[in-house]
Amino acid sequence: MPTPRDPATLVAAARLYYVEGRSQAEVASLLRTSRSNVSRMLTEAQKQGIVEIRVNDPAGRVNELEDELRDLFGLREVRVAHARTGAGLRIEDQVGAQASRLLLDHLKDSMTVALSWGTALQSMVYATTTDQTYHDLTLCQLVGGLSSVRNEISGQALVRELAVRLGADYRFLHAPAALESSAAREALMAEPSIADSVAEAARADLALVGIGTPTHGSSEAVLLSLGLSQKEQAAFWAAGPVGDVGARYYTASGQPIHGAVEDRVLAVTLSDLLAIPHVVGVASGRAKTPGVLGALRGRVVDSLVCDESLARSVLSAAHTDGSFQPTPAQPVPTQPVPTQPAQPANERTS
Repeated sequence: MPTPRDPATLVAAARLYYVEGRSQAEVASLLRTSRSNVSRMLTEAQKQGIVEIRVNDPAGRVNELEDELRDLFGLREVRVAHARTGAGLRIEDQVGAQASRLLLDHLKDSMTVALSWGTALQSMVYATTTDQTYHDLTLCQLVGGLSSVRNEISGQALVRELAVRLGADYRFLHAPAALESSAAREALMAEPSIADSVAEAARADLALVGIGTPTHGSSEAVLLSLGLSQKEQAAFWAAGPVGDVGARYYTASGQPIHGAVEDRVLAVTLSDLLAIPHVVGVASGRAKTPGVLGALRGRVVDSLVCDESLARSVLSAAHTDGSFQPTPAQPVPTQPVPTQPAQPANERTS
């Protein structure tokens, strides 16, 4: 009789049963052992890691990672896209498809839905199709346009495209997101049409936001377009920015970064965002780990849609630094961040 714990025997039993599809009785006959012993061998093969059983959700989700993220950070909903390979299967598109499903699950008549910008939300918008008719559904922008940033994925384009796909009304925020002075921002906010658009976004029932990295993509481009002085740049980087939503930058604990950058961006504030009943963060790629982790710690988002690689990276980082519980929501500080001189971080994420 073969030894039940012998690795070679366990491999033989596992191949016969799982690969060749033979019954336990057939495996027992071929290995000259009992059927009950085959059952124990198959169990032992799993314990030793010889056999790994993975359940692939046909919806393309990784449920165990969703459960872990939800429990660890107290999230309302989590959708983790399984990284499937194949021609034309981009992970951004898979994340976008999951975000679209979550959006459609929560859409109701008479809702106001606000969007930020970015490639993640673009993928979500392009994945959205529905035959359902919605009444009094309105889409709006959380942040101004990208006229000063070379990036075609603007909030206006996404709002208009999604409104067409849903048969909804939409309202533009007719102002740039990034300005070169706080006075320019204040002048624009004094215009009733602009102030009303920002206020409507702050009253949204549901918001979908991309999560950015200050050293990458449109988030970096916004910073470069502000015309910050060396002193202002030093103060900003000294505050420890790790991510942003809608060009509102925050620290590793999810607290807003005050100062010149905040004063030159035309968008809802982080405190406005916290007041929206349901905020969904959408992101893909391991480079977004610090930004996503900061957003989760500060409860900037209530739900998360991401890819499998990013989910594992966020969980690993959270366990490594001991952040097993989310940071409780706190009032937004009224004092600006001290402006000690520091050199900006030059290393880019990949």
